[in-house]
Amino acid sequence: MADQVQEWRGYYINYKLMKKKLKQYVKHNQAGGELQQVLKEFSRMLDEQIEKIVLFLLEQQGLLASRIQELAKKRDILLGQPDISQLLELEEAYRAVGYDLIKLLKFVDMNATGLRKILKKFDKRFGYKFTDYYVTSRANHPYSQLQQVFKHVGMGAVVGALSRNLADLNVRRGSYLSIYDQPSVVIKDPVIGQINATVDKLTHSTNFLQFLGQHALIVQEDITSAAEVLVDDQKYHFMSLLLNLANTFLYMVNTYIIVPTADDYALSLGAAATVCGVIIGSMAVAQVFSSVYFSAWSNKSYFRPLIFSSIMLLLGNTLYALAYDLNSIAILIIGRLLCGFGSARAVNRRYISDCVPLRTRMKASAGFVSASALGIACGPAIAGLLQKTFKIYGLTFNQATLPGWLMALAWLIYLFWLWISFREPAHDTQESHVSQEAHTGHPDSETGLAQPLLISQNEKQDEDGDQDCDDREEASDESHSPATSIASAYRLLTPSVKVQLMIYFMLKYAMEILLSESSVVTTIYFNWSTSNVAIFLAILGMTVLPVNALIGSYITNMFEDRQIMLASEIILLVGIIFSFRVTSSYSVPQYVSSALITFVSAEVLEGVNLSLLSRVMSTRLARGTYNGGLLSTEAGTLARVVADGTITLAGYFGEDNILNITLLPSLLICLASISATFFTYNTLY
Repeated sequence: MADQVQEWRGYYINYKLMKKKLKQYVKHNQAGGELQQVLKEFSRMLDEQIEKIVLFLLEQQGLLASRIQELAKKRDILLGQPDISQLLELEEAYRAVGYDLIKLLKFVDMNATGLRKILKKFDKRFGYKFTDYYVTSRANHPYSQLQQVFKHVGMGAVVGALSRNLADLNVRRGSYLSIYDQPSVVIKDPVIGQINATVDKLTHSTNFLQFLGQHALIVQEDITSAAEVLVDDQKYHFMSLLLNLANTFLYMVNTYIIVPTADDYALSLGAAATVCGVIIGSMAVAQVFSSVYFSAWSNKSYFRPLIFSSIMLLLGNTLYALAYDLNSIAILIIGRLLCGFGSARAVNRRYISDCVPLRTRMKASAGFVSASALGIACGPAIAGLLQKTFKIYGLTFNQATLPGWLMALAWLIYLFWLWISFREPAHDTQESHVSQEAHTGHPDSETGLAQPLLISQNEKQDEDGDQDCDDREEASDESHSPATSIASAYRLLTPSVKVQLMIYFMLKYAMEILLSESSVVTTIYFNWSTSNVAIFLAILGMTVLPVNALIGSYITNMFEDRQIMLASEIILLVGIIFSFRVTSSYSVPQYVSSALITFVSAEVLEGVNLSLLSRVMSTRLARGTYNGGLLSTEAGTLARVVADGTITLAGYFGEDNILNITLLPSLLICLASISATFFTYNTLY
């Protein structure tokens, strides 16, 4: 291979040999040979290959550690008698260790890719889930050598030692030099940034900011050239980013501000209280379609779709408020549909992905998620404050119409702010997108061993020069051209990604049932006022950021994402079961506690699910109209549509039965999701 280090050639996985053996095994199997014997021999061969890699890896880690120790002795001597030239030489020596570490990380990457490919090839040739067996038996074993490859154990200690020593030398050198010798001292050495970026290719980061940012499914890129950074800086405009985040926040407020009063509004217009499901869900129905055209529109402009979005939301909220005086449920629903047609979340996400520089993109992604979470909490809270009734020029202002009037005013102010402050960035051509993406190495999972590891482009062809059918498929998957249709995007989804989208559908369904029917259920069983419902929903919404902080900062450091995901699904199932009304009396503590369990577990599940999805989804879904963010948005929006429709349909069976009827589909979908998770557990990396 062109990328292999020549002096290390004997320590790479012997992919050519293993492929040759695999062909022999296929012939042996076709001739009536015993599959168990093949599995045993192939497992032994893999074990030997992995052991060779791991022992060499440990040897190289030891050499790097020894070099750092030797440099530490020189550093201690220099601290007593500082010499600028020798300090500079010491810095270069540390950097040399850093570059050798990067070389070693790439060695791990190429071997992990080879293992992934050969396992995938075996599964396809034999129609047997050998990968599941091998990963389960090896990766979870206490003496696992497989973990050394995929978790690159010990590298963190070397990275930490290099980072600390280089930073320390920078600080100390800065104290010896005058401003004429060294005008600016950069504390973080560039080699450390390159090492961290290389490590991020091999495994996911678990700090809170990155955990939040990954929820937005905005793929983070690798190290960019100086020219690319300059282009990013020219496109970036802080006020435009702020306007996109404000749009995200206002839209989520707009979605949930009507939840506490939607049933009362329906009753005042002569409809059943359960029609609140249609009122709330009509916005999601329109969003199913708007997400696609906004995503396509953002290929050419960001400003015009945001203007259109604001106008649609201004008109939609105005119609929503006017429906009371016009006594028309149809106008009410049309108003909510227009609000849904104004959903520009695809534009907001795309702007961050395309126009925010790499160094601040993770912060912007976290801001996108935080703005959404804040909107969920603020919507019901604001509704609780609008308990007034008065008239102006014949127009009625009360708890039902004030949310519409307030949001119409908010979107009018936003439209004015957008008009005077937004700066349209220069749009790249499709070719430049592909060119830019060719420099990125986002993970593209195919099998259980994919992990968040890079797929080397130089492995599109095998060493012996021929390509099998599955190699061609893999090369096609590794193409960086974006998907051109929903169908082509769907074909890029692996079974594990499909399961994760199913889980996302399930959790959004459960959350929508809980939130949308809360006003109806609490009125029927507890006779709660609008203020009580608003406070309850606001408290639920305020758990979003603290829960994500706990998961992103601590829990994901202790457990694998798939473990957290499965545990969250089970807890969510418990919350749903606990929510059922099984006796004639249904208490407030039971409802509130079960709602908290359901909502919080769904929040944890959403965070971990999207964080995992952002790492394993195909690179071709990183950009373009039909991107991963759009697919997840569509899955979540469809879940909300189905959930809100279920609430309205349940009303035909009597309001007293609405709770159990709406919870039953949640229970069944949750059980199906848990079963699917168990079925694909070993591929969820």
